[in-house]
Amino acid sequence: MSLRTHFNLLKRGAALAAIMLLAGCTIAKPRTDDPMEHFNRKVYHFNDQLDQAIIRPVAVGYRKVTNPPVRRSVSDFYTNIRMPITIANDLLQARPIRAVQGTGRFLVNLTLGIGGFFDPASQIGIPLNETDFGITLARWGVPEGDFLMLPFVGPTTVRDVWRLPVDSYFFDPLSYYSRNHSFKAGQYYLPQVIYLVSLRARAIDAESFLQSAYDPYAFLRDAYRQQRLYQLYDGNPPNDVIEQMQGNGGDQNFDPDQLLKEQHDWERKNDSSTPTNN
Repeated sequence: MSLRTHFNLLKRGAALAAIMLLAGCTIAKPRTDDPMEHFNRKVYHFNDQLDQAIIRPVAVGYRKVTNPPVRRSVSDFYTNIRMPITIANDLLQARPIRAVQGTGRFLVNLTLGIGGFFDPASQIGIPLNETDFGITLARWGVPEGDFLMLPFVGPTTVRDVWRLPVDSYFFDPLSYYSRNHSFKAGQYYLPQVIYLVSLRARAIDAESFLQSAYDPYAFLRDAYRQQRLYQLYDGNPPNDVIEQMQGNGGDQNFDPDQLLKEQHDWERKNDSSTPTNN
């Protein structure tokens, strides 16, 4: 197994952090548009076993040998060095103001932030906005497509999966640097591995949300799709989109507790009809 596959799996593990943002959202109705669920569940089980055996222990070790300020500086560095991905996609989305804003943030942190290890841009009011090629395709009308759980990658969709090769090859400075420099013994993977270990370490704080779910696969699937919807609308999706996502259809008598019960009933029924993935 190559370090690049570990890189991709760790990257998708960062989606766990989004669960913290979704914890306060209304529970959505069970998704029925998952035609590849049987395959996806098997892949989810495989990825989870790999994470528990290799990736999570590395992330836990990273947290033990670092303190919060160090981890914050590492996170700030990688967030800033990957800003060209956002800038390029803002241009592809025909959002020049956002691209200029992202460029300003990148340059401020690169200089005043000592290579990006600090975040003075946020302190002076330049917000962090992140986007990618999957959002670019969505903004130009490309449908989401089926949900996919890919080996070594994790949750994605037919549309979002294109951000992996496009953003990594064309816009990611780390990938560009690796391709154009010669290193011994695969050392060019080291910056990417450190970045992804730091992401996985941050996701540890959100694990309790996933572990408390009756069906972690269904929870992660729906959390991923909801998080991407919020990202598409810059955190402010229209009311009708929210209602459609939450499944209440604008019903004033909407009862989230009842909907949660429906979710669990559906998950139990589905679980009993799904072969054990052993």
